[in-house]
Amino acid sequence: MRAVDELRPPTALRLLELWRESGQTAEEPLERALLCNAAVLAESCFYQGTAVFGGGAEVLRDLTPREMETLLEQLAGGSQPAAGEKNPAFDRRRFDALREG
Repeated sequence: MRAVDELRPPTALRLLELWRESGQTAEEPLERALLCNAAVLAESCFYQGTAVFGGGAEVLRDLTPREMETLLEQLAGGSQPAAGEKNPAFDRRRFDALREG
């Protein structure tokens, strides 16, 4: 996985736009989710101030689903990765509880 030292979360409006755009490209729910997640990561992952990925297709080509999930979890939790490593402070139970409530 490429080095990422900063995650910049999209605004709610941008996230909605990415979701709508992915719906125009894919009809299958899983495909739509992957395309949307890849677009989010392409716009959110930076290394030394420069975008890590050139677009969603590059994310899909270079990352496994688990690697995407790890970055998305960090993005949702507001934590920053340590040179591409999984955030050791991430607490899945707390994240789920906050998301639900």
